[in-house]
Amino acid sequence: MKKKLLLLIFFSSLLMSDERFRNTNDQPNLKSFGDFLKWSFTRKRPDPIKIDSSDEWKQFTSLKENYVIWIGHSTFLINIEGITVLTDPVFSNRASPVKIAGPKRIIPPAMQISDLPKIDVVSVSHNHYDHLDIDSLRKLAALNSETIFLVPKGDEKLLKKKGIRNTAEFLWWENIMIKNVKFTFTPTQHWSARGLSDRNKSLWGGWYMSFPNYKTFHAGDSGYSNDFRDTQTKLGQPDLSLIPIGAYAPRWFMKANHVNPEEALQVALDLGSKKNYAMHWGTFSLTDEDTLEPPRLLQEALSKKGLSPSFFEILKPGQLKKVTLN
Repeated sequence: MKKKLLLLIFFSSLLMSDERFRNTNDQPNLKSFGDFLKWSFTRKRPDPIKIDSSDEWKQFTSLKENYVIWIGHSTFLINIEGITVLTDPVFSNRASPVKIAGPKRIIPPAMQISDLPKIDVVSVSHNHYDHLDIDSLRKLAALNSETIFLVPKGDEKLLKKKGIRNTAEFLWWENIMIKNVKFTFTPTQHWSARGLSDRNKSLWGGWYMSFPNYKTFHAGDSGYSNDFRDTQTKLGQPDLSLIPIGAYAPRWFMKANHVNPEEALQVALDLGSKKNYAMHWGTFSLTDEDTLEPPRLLQEALSKKGLSPSFFEILKPGQLKKVTLN
């Protein structure tokens, strides 16, 4: 009953008409209350499957720089040219406003907060609970007062209310230079809300990180749109893109806001990325697809286009990938 109540709170915000921000196609992405009820009471509930993890992350202590580790869901530890970035850090057991209900982790984070190196920058793509985990952000801020937290426009007040002061918020295409790295907030097709009354009162997007000799893009959450072509046009082809492949079923309800694996591959092609890693799967059971379906469908999509699996890789949580600079 508590889970249904939380889902009602979470998705009923889709119905709110008092919008502040809209997608670049000017569509509100609203669903009717009837659509929500249809999905809520007829949805599949696949059995969660624990995917294999790796302890390769422990090797980062012997590396000074130039590696990427998938911690789980949309959380990556990125160290390139000596700058350490943590994306959408979620270390809590549930993606929820409360600790006793809501989507529960299928697997624990591959690394704990205590395992992390010194973090220079934390980037947050949007304020959904599986991307903005305020408890994790508070702990990270307490560990290092110099960590800079980058959030979408409208979310800075939430962090400051929780005592996180070293923050900056952004509209699409705004940027900031931090230690010779340019962080640019880019448009994606999604929405925001943490309760019943704040639908789209904060923004959502991706983060394009231009290191001196390497470019990385974190796509956050998104339905398929022209935003990714625009990102390549404005900012160039990323060397590495981190792209969601899960939380897409049923398509009639999720398509506008979450790419499926085939669309995720097209996102990679639109961006012109040299290398891509999958995220946003295998950690929380948020929607109707089976846990292992996203990587299987992605591999099928790669095969259909004659592309190597190395073009868009499925990592294990905790797997460490070394980065070769240009």
